[in-house]
Amino acid sequence: QVQLVESGGGLVQAGGSLRLSCAASGRAFSRYTMGWFRQDPGKERRFVAAIRWIGGRQDYADSVKGRFTISRDNAKNTVYLQMNSLKPEDTAVYYCAAGSSFIVTTRAAYDYWGQGTQVSVSS
Repeated sequence: QVQLVESGGGLVQAGGSLRLSCAASGRAFSRYTMGWFRQDPGKERRFVAAIRWIGGRQDYADSVKGRFTISRDNAKNTVYLQMNSLKPEDTAVYYCAAGSSFIVTTRAAYDYWGQGTQVSVSS
């Protein structure tokens, strides 16, 4: 079992930055691919970014490439999402997830989820 707790959300003006953190407890954090998804009210949860446990390869949704950066600190059992140049359309609840699938962009690839943290970007 892996428990995930997100933090770092909040309200920011367009063009600003936020860093989300996801603290994991449980076994073998370093062997999980970690991902971030986001969800608007009434919409599906969508892939944002992922970092694999082998080699640290990063994947991003096209909408956030060049603005968001995912990283992990295995010694701290924590994954981060640095969000720069935020736009109003980035407003959503952001979820952290852990999984062991080779595919990283779909919800089904992840076994464990956090409770989410709200990010709101004002224009």
